[in-house]
Amino acid sequence: MSNKFKRAALATLLATPMAAVPTLGAAQDIEVATAVPTEVGYILTTFLFLVGGFLVFWMAAGFAMLEAGLVRSKNVTMQLTKNMGLFGLACIFYYLIGFNLMYPGDGWTVAGVIGAFAPTVLEPVGVGADATDLSYASVGSDFFFQLMFCAATASIVSGAVAERIKLWPFLIFTVVLTAVIYPVQASWKWGGGFLDVANFQDFAGSTVVHSVGGWAALTGAIILGPRLGKYKGGRVHPFMGSNLPLATLGTFILWLGWFGFNGGSQLAMGSVGDVADISRIFANTNAAAAAGSVAALILTQLMFKKPDLTMILNGALAGLVAITAEPLTPSLGQASLIGAVGGALVVFAVPMLDRFKIDDVVGAIPVHLFAGIWGTIAVVFTNKGATLGAQLYGILVVGFFVIVASAIVWFALKVTMGIRVSEEEEVNGLDMAELGMEAYPEFTIG
Repeated sequence: MSNKFKRAALATLLATPMAAVPTLGAAQDIEVATAVPTEVGYILTTFLFLVGGFLVFWMAAGFAMLEAGLVRSKNVTMQLTKNMGLFGLACIFYYLIGFNLMYPGDGWTVAGVIGAFAPTVLEPVGVGADATDLSYASVGSDFFFQLMFCAATASIVSGAVAERIKLWPFLIFTVVLTAVIYPVQASWKWGGGFLDVANFQDFAGSTVVHSVGGWAALTGAIILGPRLGKYKGGRVHPFMGSNLPLATLGTFILWLGWFGFNGGSQLAMGSVGDVADISRIFANTNAAAAAGSVAALILTQLMFKKPDLTMILNGALAGLVAITAEPLTPSLGQASLIGAVGGALVVFAVPMLDRFKIDDVVGAIPVHLFAGIWGTIAVVFTNKGATLGAQLYGILVVGFFVIVASAIVWFALKVTMGIRVSEEEEVNGLDMAELGMEAYPEFTIG
């Protein structure tokens, strides 16, 4: 309510004869009557999960467009095929294994460490209010919302290892990531496991989602090796993406989807406070993205004498990743600073990875891993309940687990079926080698 209408309401109240003012008892009756019933809270929170879930689902389109725009023309169809495949497999295996492994309730296989092994079961058709837990939301909406986070983790890996990985080994890795690796570590925080007990704070997943995808991508990129010609003669040779307008559109779609990602993670919409908090989360999420893009714009101008669009796109995404660990408690100014640091990290991290000859095609590692770590640490600056020790503990535990688990899977795939296409196939393009398609023509200058 604006100050104008607040003042008008106050003037009306003051002008009301005292006889018309309710007694204290009547006021209590009015308060009880206008309180949101438990059943309504259940309905509203369920609605929040469904709306938030389809916004996060739309991020799958954003990832696909961003990655297709940043790979070369001869690999576009392969990249899109990977994105379709990984999303479908994530849906199936999160249903079969991942959801209950991540949220076991009282059914832990190893208390606080390994969840339950059982497929997801929804409420019966037409369930009544007396046959479900009205304190939260429907199982179907919760499963749908959490599934989208799981699929997003796999999408992070897809872009980093693009242009030289075989299709089926990548998809097999996706199955293991979405069915086991992601749900196990997520249960440690969001499922009430040992990281939650240790007071590790991660509101919407700077570590639980984004750094997990980043660690898995980093491990895969190192084991896979760089693309042919990327590091030659002691120099870095950039490869121009196929379609920067498409990549830009993908970034804006991801930005849009992030409102569901962070806003839905409030996990409740049954009170005035919840709705106010959700709006605060939206505003902070947007501020961080904006500041991340501007920071990358300014830094690339200062460092390289010209702005770099791909850095600006990733700067916005890094700002979003950074604010995800705690989008509620910061002020707009603090959220902007957190996002700006995330955007700056991208500009410095990309050349650093090149010095180590770690080839990340779309910049997923700086965006999701480095900014994810920063955002998780930054929680201590605005959330009084967070401690630096607990935040670092969570980062290290999750990082160690994902690196080891991912390395085992990547090496097993490398030994058994190979993970990289041949040099000839890489030169010709994965669209032709893996899918039997003619590549789109490359556009070059000069």
